[in-house]
Amino acid sequence: MFDKLIGVEERYLEVEALLSNPETVKDRDNFLKLSREHAELARVVEVFRAYKETDAQIESNAELLRDPDPEIKSLARAELTELTERKEGLEAQLRRLLIPRDPNDDKNVILEIRAGTGGEEAGLFAGDLFRMYCRYAEGKRWKVEILSQHLSGVGGLKEIIAMVQGQGAYSQLKYESGTHRVQRVPSTETQGRIHTSAVTVAVLPEAEEVDVAIDAGDLKVDVYRSTGPGGQSVNTTDSAVRITHLPTGLVVTCQDEKSQHKNKAKALKVLRARLLDRMTQEQDDKRAEERKSQIGDGDRSGRIRTYNFPQGRVTDHRIGLTLYKLQSILEGDVDAIIDQLTTHYQAQALQNAES
Repeated sequence: MFDKLIGVEERYLEVEALLSNPETVKDRDNFLKLSREHAELARVVEVFRAYKETDAQIESNAELLRDPDPEIKSLARAELTELTERKEGLEAQLRRLLIPRDPNDDKNVILEIRAGTGGEEAGLFAGDLFRMYCRYAEGKRWKVEILSQHLSGVGGLKEIIAMVQGQGAYSQLKYESGTHRVQRVPSTETQGRIHTSAVTVAVLPEAEEVDVAIDAGDLKVDVYRSTGPGGQSVNTTDSAVRITHLPTGLVVTCQDEKSQHKNKAKALKVLRARLLDRMTQEQDDKRAEERKSQIGDGDRSGRIRTYNFPQGRVTDHRIGLTLYKLQSILEGDVDAIIDQLTTHYQAQALQNAES
């Protein structure tokens, strides 16, 4: 571990020198990448230096234990106990910091929620989930901006795509990707039967131009007239935008804004995020063993959580967690689940790193 830490500190000093080089400042993309790397390395180097300082103090106090003065020996022994505890705490912190960190953790999020099986009831629950995440974001003082939405006939959502902007948004929401299942009696059910519906959630890190470069020649841009709610411009101007990324076949549409320019900008944000997600998935596939050890971590094909209304419970199937506080969770109190998921996957990553 300490060989790694020495290497981290050496790289930190190297990056620091590069950032002070005028040639580096001229290259905006490279400067941004190095700035991010410097901030990331600083988190480790700061703790490592505190660890080395504490270790030096321990050695100094150990010398004082040989002092003939009983009072000095007593003070040194007491301080040595405190320093040893601090060193152990710093060592544990360093082990956690050396876990390969998701480079997307500090990014904003593209949140995509779609109604699955269950008809109109699935659409209503998609709306419930979106409100849950909005309230969670509000508690974190994050900003939520709707990029695109398609409403269902009874006030639910067929699909909604939103940008969640805030420090650490992706690190907090990334484990929400997957199939969310709801069990409840629909308002249209006359015999009180419980129906099971499903909604899919995708959490994508926002991709900046420095992360994903898109060649304009790879894009096919179509404009057409908006449909549905949207004000006077609906069906009168070609403001809706459909962008097709020709190399991958990915298609993104946006029609919520009255301005064609704004719709195109929003559509490009979603497209860039999906391309980054695809690149990440391809890299994960190459690391088969690592991916195998993290099954369920954002796997959208699997059921990750059940919301059971009759029993008032929420169960996360990945970690076997059941909480009987469904209404509180739907009001945005999701930290109890997210914190335990984060702890679980960090522990798993630490175990893998040490094995």
